[in-house]
Amino acid sequence: MEYRRLGSSGMYVSEISYGNWVTHGSQVEQESAIKCVRAALDVGITTFDTADSYARTKAEVVLGKALKGVPRESYEISTKIYWPTGDGKNDRGLSRKHIKESLNASLKRLGTDHVDILHMHRFDFEAPLEESLSAFDDLVREGKVHYTGFSEWNAEQIAAGLKIQDARGYTRFVASQPQYSMLWRVIESKVAPLCEREGIGHVVWSPIAQGILTGKYLPGKKPPAGSRATDKKYGAGMISRWMRDEVLEAVQKLTPIASELGISMSQLALAWTLANPQVSSVIMGATKPSQVKENAKASGIKLDAATMKAIDQSLGNLPERDPAKNESPNPRA
Repeated sequence: MEYRRLGSSGMYVSEISYGNWVTHGSQVEQESAIKCVRAALDVGITTFDTADSYARTKAEVVLGKALKGVPRESYEISTKIYWPTGDGKNDRGLSRKHIKESLNASLKRLGTDHVDILHMHRFDFEAPLEESLSAFDDLVREGKVHYTGFSEWNAEQIAAGLKIQDARGYTRFVASQPQYSMLWRVIESKVAPLCEREGIGHVVWSPIAQGILTGKYLPGKKPPAGSRATDKKYGAGMISRWMRDEVLEAVQKLTPIASELGISMSQLALAWTLANPQVSSVIMGATKPSQVKENAKASGIKLDAATMKAIDQSLGNLPERDPAKNESPNPRA
């Protein structure tokens, strides 16, 4: 496993992060989830990503149990605040009240006195931005948070946040958590250039496009049993955007590229994302330890210019590049 600095900060993160978005507390039983976390530690993964809202708070509980007994200084935890964690009118968003209460609850579930990275999970159109940033800065000064970031903010929102942080002397963002993959490149035209100038590193989610880039979904064929595309409760909704024959056919053209390099399709997708020097880490999920071990091998793989060009030619105009797709909905809508 190789490691990179988180943006302009002094902290290093593993190139591959282990995330538990649709797995812990829902898709995967606790015992299996703990085995996956232990497998991640065994292969050198030190960065773990979760959120207060995942599995309605259960994901943080499982991750906390899985990391119990592991020296706290040996790993980094990233969690997030914004989506509903309950049914109350203040159990969502980025008000000072919800930020403080949610982070304190997260710390209890995770069994720790601090998190290394705290993200604003989306932009809040109701809470005053200064209020949200002030609350995050308080948490840093209290020692409960080391670094701050955001997820799926557009360039204008990021710039507005940085302006307030600089004017008030608040701790600056050093992390962005965007969706980014061969098929989803909406950050490249506006968000990425801004983050590069401001020293903000990307910790990428869905680098394998919800599993599409593994090549296991074939045009004209039913999805494999037990795959995310068949999981109506947790995964089928998001992956449906890619379940078109034209996309699946293009992805199959990547198979010989991966074969020539002697790597799996998943490793190719992860290595492609890591080829972007602004990416500090890519988040991968897993339902069994063997997947963790296989995907971790993507760390350190270098793709040359010819390979990157071949990938672009295979996918053609299918990748989504519209910066307007980088958006945050209103949690109360």
